[in-house]
Amino acid sequence: MKRFAIVLSAAILGLSSAVASAHDYKLGSLEIEHPFARATPPNAPVSGGYMTIQNNGKTADRLISGAADFADRVEIHEMKMEGDVMKMRQLADGLEIPAGGEVDLKPGGYHIMFIGIDSQFKDGETRSATLTFEKAGSIDIDFKVQDMRAMQGHMKKDDDEAMDHEKTGHGKMEHGEMEHGEMDHGKMKQDD
Repeated sequence: MKRFAIVLSAAILGLSSAVASAHDYKLGSLEIEHPFARATPPNAPVSGGYMTIQNNGKTADRLISGAADFADRVEIHEMKMEGDVMKMRQLADGLEIPAGGEVDLKPGGYHIMFIGIDSQFKDGETRSATLTFEKAGSIDIDFKVQDMRAMQGHMKKDDDEAMDHEKTGHGKMEHGEMEHGEMDHGKMKQDD
């Protein structure tokens, strides 16, 4: 009986490892870990996509574009604080993934922007998109949709302090010359 319990435990652990890694992707020397997207309120025109991209190769690569049937456009963006203003901008030349390094796409930093989405992103859904890298080529990715509460573990600022955009009150967000329509910023304080 004890042997059966050990074998059963090993089988369960092996299965859970396979399931955990089932949401990760490999393309050449690139590994894409846990892609997820933000759940949206009804009629929201945009959502964000997040993941970690590791480059195990000896040369840098670059995330240069994306495409999705559910969005008019897929763009690569960066958010960062400049003084007391959070600014978002499109990375027209893409995002470099350094050789032997990794880049986190996360709320409040680099991210994929799904613009002109065709329907609400609901928690628990999966949305498929294609990401294109300069050297590695293209790969189809499934983004698991998560609500903001589930995403809190992925929201880091300076790798130590959790960042909650609904509570920061950090002032204006400038979206440059992008045409996103109205954006839902939760309860974020807006300077007039």
